[in-house]
Amino acid sequence: MPFETRKETFTYGDYLKWSDEERWEIISGVPYLMSPAPSPEHQRLSMEIGRQLATYLQGKNCEVFSAPFDVRLPLGDEKEEDIINVVQPDLVVICDRTKIDKRGCKGAPDLIIEILSYSTAKKDLNEKFNLYERSGIKEYWVVFIGEEAVEVYQLNEDMKYEKTGTYQSKDRISPGILPDLEIDLELVFRNR
Repeated sequence: MPFETRKETFTYGDYLKWSDEERWEIISGVPYLMSPAPSPEHQRLSMEIGRQLATYLQGKNCEVFSAPFDVRLPLGDEKEEDIINVVQPDLVVICDRTKIDKRGCKGAPDLIIEILSYSTAKKDLNEKFNLYERSGIKEYWVVFIGEEAVEVYQLNEDMKYEKTGTYQSKDRISPGILPDLEIDLELVFRNR
């Protein structure tokens, strides 16, 4: 839910001053209060996908992080405190380690995974989808808990997301950025 106030645009500088008791994201300068805590079902799915990614990535150049982990998506070369896009995706894979700093990630991760909940579905499928596409995030996965499905979007040559597949609980997914890895969705959805 967006934060109602008179100020037109919020920045990462504002974000750093807010209480740690609440989790926020800023998309195009608009702050959104995040859900207080994900459901156990959400956590199980996130942990299993994260486990499979982390196991595969051991000893490789890429690294996986789970929320809460700030991803700052600058529009250009603005100052750190002037960035108007700060998100906390459920999972991110970053292959360019120069983007990782003490505050999280600055710049586009290679893969973002969002696990939908009723309260975040509209934002994840609209505002975040558009932000991730604009920011050049190569691959975006949307996990639908109830449907036991994952939609995969990859940037095409025009830098627009193209849906490359919808995968069900019996399928395996190979990320475009990690073609040798197979995420076993049966393991992901079995204990939800």
